[in-house]
Amino acid sequence: MAKLKITQIKGVVGTPKRQRATVLGIGLHRIGDSVVREDTPDVRGMIRAVAHLVEVEEVD
Repeated sequence: MAKLKITQIKGVVGTPKRQRATVLGIGLHRIGDSVVREDTPDVRGMIRAVAHLVEVEEVD
């Protein structure tokens, strides 16, 4: 299964509580942090909710 590298590019200060919780749920804590997650519909939904705060790359 494909993997996604998710990198936080903007901070969460001033964003709604739900978006902050989503960024933490992905596993990101500060600008520049990156995590690798499986490409599942759940993860895609989380990314879509905070797309303006993160950058996504496909990793093989």
